[in-house]
Amino acid sequence: MAENRSTSTEATPPSEHGGGFPPFQKDTFASQLLWLALFFVALYFLASRLALPRVGSILEERRSRIAGDFAAAARMKDEADAAIASYEKALADARSRAQAMAADTRDKLNREAEAERTKLESSLNAHLAAADQTIAATKAAAMANVHAIAEDTAIAIVARLVGMTPSREVAAAAVAAGKRREP
Repeated sequence: MAENRSTSTEATPPSEHGGGFPPFQKDTFASQLLWLALFFVALYFLASRLALPRVGSILEERRSRIAGDFAAAARMKDEADAAIASYEKALADARSRAQAMAADTRDKLNREAEAERTKLESSLNAHLAAADQTIAATKAAAMANVHAIAEDTAIAIVARLVGMTPSREVAAAAVAAGKRREP
C-alpha cells in the first residue's frame, strides 16, 4: 500500500483532466455567460426588491434620528446658554443689591456714629461749662477767703514774732496796705 501511495502522488499530465481550466473551455463558455447573466439578474432583482429597501429605510431612520439628536442638542445648548445668562444676571443683580445694602448700612452707621459723637460733644461741653463755673466759683470763694486767710496768717506771724496778738482790724488794715503796694 505504501507503494501505491508513492505512485499516485506523482504529477498527472493536463491531458488526462480533460483539456484545461473548465471556465476557459470554448464549448461551455456561452452557457456559462448565460447562467452568469441569469444569476446576476436574479440577484439584482432580489437585492433591489428586498435588501435595498430595508437598508434604505434603516439609513433614513438613522439620518432622521441623527438630525433629531442634533436638534435636541442645539435646543439643550440654547437652554444651557439661557440658564447661564440668567444665572449671570441674577448674580450681577445680587452683587449690586449687596453693594447697595452695604452702602446703606455704612451710611446709616456713619449717621449714627455722627449723632453719637455730636451728643457726646454736647455732653462734654456741658460738663466743661459746669466745671468752668465750678472752678470760677471756687476761685471766687478762694479769693474771698484769701483776705481772711491773709489776716489770720498776719495775726499768727505777728503773734509768734512779737509775742502779742494784734486785733483783726489792724491785721485787715495791714493786709489791705500790702495789697496796694503790689505791682
